[in-house]
Amino acid sequence: MSRSSEQKKAIASTSSCDRRRSIDFKRFIKSVKVTNEGEVAEKTSYYLNDDLISKEEAYDGFYCVATDLDNHAPEILRINKRRWEIEESLRIMKTDFQSRPVYLSKDNRIRAHFIMCFISLIIFRYLEKRLGHKYTSDEIIKNLRDYKFLKAKDFGYIPAYTRTQFTDDLHKAFGLRTDYEILSRSKMNHILKLSKERKNITTNF
Repeated sequence: MSRSSEQKKAIASTSSCDRRRSIDFKRFIKSVKVTNEGEVAEKTSYYLNDDLISKEEAYDGFYCVATDLDNHAPEILRINKRRWEIEESLRIMKTDFQSRPVYLSKDNRIRAHFIMCFISLIIFRYLEKRLGHKYTSDEIIKNLRDYKFLKAKDFGYIPAYTRTQFTDDLHKAFGLRTDYEILSRSKMNHILKLSKERKNITTNF
């Protein structure tokens, strides 16, 4: 069914004409609720807005991007191609890092909450890049949640996870191994020390 046919069908079913969105084809339908004398009409008349249709037809076949950036068109297009990453980051913060809903009332606690979520996102993106973008966000988060250890008194730490390709890639990316039968406390402290020394590493996300 063509766009024009859809609009004419909507006009015939006037009950749906007033329910419209900014990207809805019903935006091309105008309504008149007064008579030519300016009096209030008992009925509403609907008709196609041919001027608006003609104006938008001039852009058929083009993909328009509205922005307040002052950059040149190629740079704006490059940024726009990465928009999906922004949307994915917002989804990760909301669903996986539970940035929303916020059950806090004090401003400093609300800011602290979102700062922690944002730092978590930065660490996640850094980890994603070190793993060569081999895994999806869901796979990384799920595997990290399963990456657990049991503390054995006087011995150290016992891995409580199943060795997988992900753990092998993780160890290779960061130059460590944690899949031994028992990980001594000194070995774990060494790994924690290495992680702190990597704080100054910068990456281009």
